[in-house]
This record gives sequence, C-alpha cells and structure tokens, in this order.
Amino acid sequence: MLDKFNRRINYLRISVTDRCNLRCTYCMPEEGITLLPHKEILSFDEIYEVVKVAVNYGIDKIRLTGGEPLIRRGIVDLVRMLKSIDGIKDLAMTTNGVMLEQYANDLKSAGLDRVNISLDTINSEKFRKITRNGDINQVFKGIEAAKMAGLKPIKVNCVVMKSSNEDDAVEVAEFCKKNNLQVRFIHMMNLETGEFSIVEGGEGGDCERCNRLRLTSNGMIKPCLFDNNEYNIREMGAENAIKMALAEKPICGSFNKSNKFYNIGG
Repeated sequence: MLDKFNRRINYLRISVTDRCNLRCTYCMPEEGITLLPHKEILSFDEIYEVVKVAVNYGIDKIRLTGGEPLIRRGIVDLVRMLKSIDGIKDLAMTTNGVMLEQYANDLKSAGLDRVNISLDTINSEKFRKITRNGDINQVFKGIEAAKMAGLKPIKVNCVVMKSSNEDDAVEVAEFCKKNNLQVRFIHMMNLETGEFSIVEGGEGGDCERCNRLRLTSNGMIKPCLFDNNEYNIREMGAENAIKMALAEKPICGSFNKSNKFYNIGG
C-alpha cells in the first residue's frame, strides 16, 4: 500500500508489552512505570487479527518489540500464530537478549526469522550502570544461542550519545566484527522534543524512505514514531484504524507527547 507521499508501507512494528526486565537510563525511570492493566493489553488473538488485515493491505514485514517481548507469557505461541499467516515474508524481534538463551531455539522452530539485540557497551560494569543492574553475560549467552539457532542475520542495536566514534560504540563495533554480527548505531532520541536522526547501518529515522506503521501494546495504530496521532483498533476496527493511520502518515516526524519508548517499541 502507498501513503499520500507515494511511500510503500509494508512494515508493521508490534509492541507486545509495556513491561521490561531492565531499567535502561535512556528509556525508563529507575522507579519503573505505571504499567497498563492486563485487560488493556492486546491478546494474541487480537494481534493476529490485526496482522491478517494488515497483510491484506500490503504488510509483509513484522517486528515484535516491547518493552521486552520475551517477558510476554506465551510469546513463542504468538510467533507461531503470525508465521502461519500467508504473506508474511519477514518475522523479526527486537530484544535486550537477557532471556534469549532460554527462548532462541523455540523461537526459531516457531518461525521467527531473525533478531535485533540491544547492546550499548561490552563493558560489564557500564552495562550494569546503563541497565540498572543488568548482567551482560546473559546477553552474550543470548547472542550465542541465537547464532546456534539460526536466527540470522543478528543485528546489534547500539545507542550512542553523540557519535559512533565514542569508546563504547567502537568496542561494540569491534565485538560485532569478531562475532559476525551486524551493528546499527542509534543516536539518542527524544520523543517530546522531536530529536531523531537516521540510524547508522539501518533505515530508521529516514523519513523519505519510511515504510512502517506501529501497533502499540494497548491497540493503537500509529503512523509515525514521532507523531501524536494514533487510532484505536478496538474502537474503530483494524481495517479503519490502518486506513486512517495510512492517510495521516506525515511526510516527516515532528514530536510525540502521547507515548514513551518503553510502550511503543522504538
């Protein structure tokens, strides 16, 4: 499907939960957040129905995000459900990797094609500080498990403050080169002020080439990460919500005061 600026929209990012097992300093306050009531979070059946409708309108690429998608109970079942939909060519997940060792084989068997893993440093103490007590060794084990399971290509998402020439970013790049991983540098963003840039090594942030819509964990279709507009699939129905999001997709992002990174999936 084409938006009004003739961009082909074929990519749907789905946040399956607003919950996370880390408290990264740039994403979530130390004290945590006010979590959505479980009844507000989309069921797997609801997500499945939205994706079926989206595929009919040209969506063929799906990415599961969070929060942290691997803490959503039954996530492997959701992967299997989505993989069964004719027309899905690429089914991926973004994860912090902490629980990936446990789930990699099952995810691959269920039909997941590949993963992006968040890793901002390879220094264990810095990682613990950034994530507020995360264990980097769990991430390393998750990366190895993903490689063994065949969840490839494995892409590493590295958030940088200003430049990919920062010490931690350089070390992450060297780690990825040694371990046959692809690295993407994501410059620090701010939803409320509209600060964003093109992802180094990826396509995110390039408004002229944007091909995506977003589905939040509580059922809102959003045309753009940096836009307040959102359309409720429960109130409007999936088809109408998708049509409205497509019609209102802006030519360029501005700002988003209605969401946070932890509930929209980045």
